[in-house]
Amino acid sequence: MAAAPAPAPAPRGALCRLLLTLAILTCACDACKTVTLHVPSQLDAEKFVGRVNLKECLKSADRIHSSDADFQVLEDGSVYTTNAVLFSSEKRHFTISLSNLQNHEDKKIHVLLEHHTKALKRSHPEEKVLRRAKRRWAPIPCSMMENSLGPFPLFLQQIQSDTAQNYTIYYSISGPGVDQVPLNLFYVERNTGNLFCTGPVDREQYDSFEIVAFAATPDGYHPEFPLPLVIRIEDENDNYPIFTNSTYIFTIAEHSRVGSTVGQVCAIDKDEPGTLHTQLKYSILQQLPASPTLFFMNPTTGVITTTTSQLDRELLDKYQLKIKVQDMNGQPFGLQTTATCIIYIEDVNDHLPTFTRSSYVASVEENTVDVEILRVSVEDKDLINTANWRATYTILKGNENGHFKIVTDPKTNEGVLCVVKPLNYEERQQLTLQIGVVNEAPYYRETISRSAMSTATITVNVKNQDEGPECAPPVQTVRIKENAPVNTKSNGYKAYNPDTKSSSDIRYKKINDPKGWITVDENTGSIKTFRNLDREAESIRNGVYNVTILATDKVGRTCTGTLGIILEDVNDNGPVIPKKTAVICKPTMSSTELVAFDPDDPMNGPPFSFRLEEDSDSDAQRMWGLTKINDTAARLFNQNDAPFGPYTVRVRVTDRHGLSHTTPLSVIICDCITEDDCSLRGAPRTGTGEFRLGKWAILAILLGIALLFCILFTLVCGATGAARKPKALPDDVTQQNLIVSNTEAPGDDRVYSANGFTTHTVGSAGPGACGPVGSGLIHGGQEAIEMVKGHQTLDSCRWPGQHHTLETCGAGRVEVDTGRCTHSEWRSFTQPRLGEKVQLCNQDDSHGHAQDYVLPYRYEGQGSVAGSVGCCSDRQEEDGLDFLDHLEPKFRTLAEACVKR
Repeated sequence: MAAAPAPAPAPRGALCRLLLTLAILTCACDACKTVTLHVPSQLDAEKFVGRVNLKECLKSADRIHSSDADFQVLEDGSVYTTNAVLFSSEKRHFTISLSNLQNHEDKKIHVLLEHHTKALKRSHPEEKVLRRAKRRWAPIPCSMMENSLGPFPLFLQQIQSDTAQNYTIYYSISGPGVDQVPLNLFYVERNTGNLFCTGPVDREQYDSFEIVAFAATPDGYHPEFPLPLVIRIEDENDNYPIFTNSTYIFTIAEHSRVGSTVGQVCAIDKDEPGTLHTQLKYSILQQLPASPTLFFMNPTTGVITTTTSQLDRELLDKYQLKIKVQDMNGQPFGLQTTATCIIYIEDVNDHLPTFTRSSYVASVEENTVDVEILRVSVEDKDLINTANWRATYTILKGNENGHFKIVTDPKTNEGVLCVVKPLNYEERQQLTLQIGVVNEAPYYRETISRSAMSTATITVNVKNQDEGPECAPPVQTVRIKENAPVNTKSNGYKAYNPDTKSSSDIRYKKINDPKGWITVDENTGSIKTFRNLDREAESIRNGVYNVTILATDKVGRTCTGTLGIILEDVNDNGPVIPKKTAVICKPTMSSTELVAFDPDDPMNGPPFSFRLEEDSDSDAQRMWGLTKINDTAARLFNQNDAPFGPYTVRVRVTDRHGLSHTTPLSVIICDCITEDDCSLRGAPRTGTGEFRLGKWAILAILLGIALLFCILFTLVCGATGAARKPKALPDDVTQQNLIVSNTEAPGDDRVYSANGFTTHTVGSAGPGACGPVGSGLIHGGQEAIEMVKGHQTLDSCRWPGQHHTLETCGAGRVEVDTGRCTHSEWRSFTQPRLGEKVQLCNQDDSHGHAQDYVLPYRYEGQGSVAGSVGCCSDRQEEDGLDFLDHLEPKFRTLAEACVKR
């Protein structure tokens, strides 16, 4: 039996790979799984190689170390070259050591770098794989580096189907990057399933491609479902972070506290979010001026804050910062961009205004007003023309009388001192003012004492003027008795020279003496009575008589004053009763009140005593009596039941010192309710007096006569107009008589007849139907119908669509009976006609009327004793208004009740 042939020696390359794998596995007792990265043949320094998932090996690593100095591993597992690397062989490996110092745990990750110098050898369809460990037709993770340098076409991976063991399989792909935009970026070898990329890809444009792979036999049979395949584009740090603004401008108030926010800057990076490529770090590169360092920038948020509270606008009002943003969390090989930040220091009121001088001197002439006498200036380091700089001045002391005011000049910020109230040299020759100054805006420190206010002193010297005489006080008084004899002397008015305080060389003259009672001495100003003085004169008020005096000095300057002469009262007037006529209304009142008045001073007046004076031809003591009410009033009453009429009563009134005066009074006893009622109605002429009608009574009589003439004129005109138009008689008299009546029973409504014409309805619209002889008078919207007897028959005469009135038919004259119709005649005339109309009114289709249409009414009688009280009742036989004095008892009782109330 032939021996089995010896196995062929393994190729040298395969043996090397096997030994390398065994070596790695031998020393990987604590090693995690090996990571394979595909790289080009040449890598530049600081070039991204790939990413390793460190957390799968060790969740928390305090130290990360690479065994190969040409490669650096960052916290997120990104692998970067530290130097330029040129691959001389197809593979290169290194180890990543991970350490957790707290748990004393160490792990290692082996990284294998592969470089493909040529494409994989195409397999032939006849080659068969004897054994497969897993399914080869499934989604396979695939990625490629953006902006890859090739060489192209760049092998990505191989897709295979297990059905290739039994069939000849052709592979194809479709989707974005194949037959969709971008076209022809990827292709697959038909026989082998090797997937290649034809050129570089920008991740910021396409972050992944979702293509579909197909496996089919030559005859078109698809033994596999379409395979979705995602090709992820690995990010490369190829985009610089960019600030949103090239220049930032912020403002911060001076003396702000440490840590106060100035502003915030912001930058954006187009690289893949969540990676070190977009992890930005902010910093301040330079500050101008450089010293001292005043600002700090948060490296993560870009917020700029203050590091000191010593910002002073008065030292420097602007700072400029050069700021930087860098990706890769600020790693030295990260991409960076710079910008400019300008910070303005805002002014606050941190400097109080101070006077340039501590004391000032000013002068002003006396008697001047509204003049500027001094300007004061201050110094303030705050920003000019702001509330922190503008000054507000105040007078603190020395202006208690309000002679001065100080205001601010808005242009120069100076304080302007003015005189607003005239000064008097003779009273004060020098004044001292203390002034203070603050800013319009409050001081930036909340607690500031009053002593911090800047103050200054102003000395004001008052200059003397050559003034004229001064009449002070302007009103002076003297006292003289009113019964003083003529030529009585008294002190008069005195003026003086304010400079010398003397009254010499001053001349006096009166310029107003209303009654010419006094004379004035030209040299001394004393007065002398020229006539008798009367305190009770008409123009005297409160017992003072005023005289105006003019004082003139030797130069001719003048002043004017008033001399008030107080007239001391003398009891020279007896008390009198001002009211000369008194009315006593019977029976409502039996007395009248008398009030006396004394023009003298109260010390010469009340209390008064009252007494009746008897005449030779009257017995006043028997008829009248007096009772005292108070010090100035008494009550006069009639002791007997005297008849109505006027009487004369003499009453003597005496003051407290016995001076008296007799007043004759005219007392009227009247049948009235009030005194005014007596004057309107008049009183019967009884007794010795004579009584006349008052003006209101005469006016009422005249108005009544005018009203009667107007009514008569209206009736005559209406009758004349109706007589000119002949009208036919109505066919139905009852229809014309159905009008509203304002009387409930036959009363005193009468037919007005004048010159043979009967009255007609007022306000009828155009010609109407003729009716029986009579009248229908309308008063206030209601009608009063009056039936009269005549000799003509009642026939129908009507024009359609018009109102109807009761008028005579034809031109003949109707004889009218002025007597009223009796109730029986009125009933017999209207009852049958009303019945006919009721039957015709308010009928429905069945000729039946409503249940409540016909209502019975009863006759209420012939009237009362008082008769009609209508305002328009006929009173042809009474032309005057005397009937008002003789009304029935009911009206007099009503009037008395109203007066008592």
